[in-house]
Amino acid sequence: MIERRIAIELTELLDSIPAVALLGPRQVGKTTLALEIAERRPSIYLDLESDADRARLAEPELYLSEHEDKLVILDEVHRLPNLFQNLRGLIDRGRRAGRKAGRFLLLGSASIHLLKQSGETLAGRIAYLEMRPIDGLEIGATDLGPLWARGGFPDSFLAVSDRASQRWRQDFIRTYLERDVPLLGPRIPAETLRRFWTMLAHHQAGLLNAAEFARALGVDGKTVASYLDLLVDLLLVRRLEPWHANVGKRLVKSPRVYVRDSGITHALLGLATQEDVLGHPVAGASWEGFVIETLTATAPAGTLSNFYRTAAGAEIDLLLTLPGQRLWAIEIKRSLMPKVEKGFHQACEDLAPERRIVVFPGPERFPLQHGIEAMPLQDLGRALLDEA
Repeated sequence: MIERRIAIELTELLDSIPAVALLGPRQVGKTTLALEIAERRPSIYLDLESDADRARLAEPELYLSEHEDKLVILDEVHRLPNLFQNLRGLIDRGRRAGRKAGRFLLLGSASIHLLKQSGETLAGRIAYLEMRPIDGLEIGATDLGPLWARGGFPDSFLAVSDRASQRWRQDFIRTYLERDVPLLGPRIPAETLRRFWTMLAHHQAGLLNAAEFARALGVDGKTVASYLDLLVDLLLVRRLEPWHANVGKRLVKSPRVYVRDSGITHALLGLATQEDVLGHPVAGASWEGFVIETLTATAPAGTLSNFYRTAAGAEIDLLLTLPGQRLWAIEIKRSLMPKVEKGFHQACEDLAPERRIVVFPGPERFPLQHGIEAMPLQDLGRALLDEA
């Protein structure tokens, strides 16, 4: 069993707020974590994909009123969108009776529906928490390579073999395309969306060129934008926005796009083992995405994540704006002997960041010239956790 860092934050929220929405892709471990919490306090669990559990909520206020003294866990809550109005009434009545926290834990596989439905109805009564796949600080240093190759979905990472892991990820992709996307989003042909998702994996860490994707898919740019919005809303793709400020430079305005889980990236490209990945041109970009997911997961609340790039070639892979407007400039390298490019130096001259860091897969940190630190991923992740 891998101890998930988010468990502490989730428990704290449940102890202070009436409702918490735990968002994350399917199979990321939301239900497992919720059931672990249920073992430590009086609770009931309802899976709204179950006909029997949905039948219990035919009269939701009547049923849930009988469990006012328990934490009610509602899994796949987007299945009953009309339930949020009932929850609002129950929460408000409970507040008047002195029950101000820990009433409902809502689990959802997509951000777009849950945020839209619950945000309008439960404003001021609900907190949102995103559960991500296992990241580089939740495992030991020796497992970092397998985690990168297999990705952070627990069943994939913990599979008995690379082949079993690959099979799980292929089934995951197929299920999303054939079952979950039609359920949660607009009707898009599964094969078209698979092609787009695979193109994003080939284009990992690249600037978004919607026109290029549109030509390849035989659709228009607006359609490509809607496909991308859907995968972002399903928490499967990251759109990293460029950093903008008045620095007197011509800045790149297109976002960079990443398939968020490295294991899914590799499965889309047919790469089953770490050796397969290392021999493929996507290795560097895949490692970059893996590092970004770990660092954004460990950064303090309120941290902004961007990249920086000018028309003249100045570039920073990941620019973190920590609370207090403190900038950390991060260059991501796959090499054990990282060399800092001229563009990173130029970008640091433009922005004067508080820290200049090169992340690399080696075991020890060491100083480089011009105030730059070379750091292993886990060291930098822990440094960000210390900033919280």
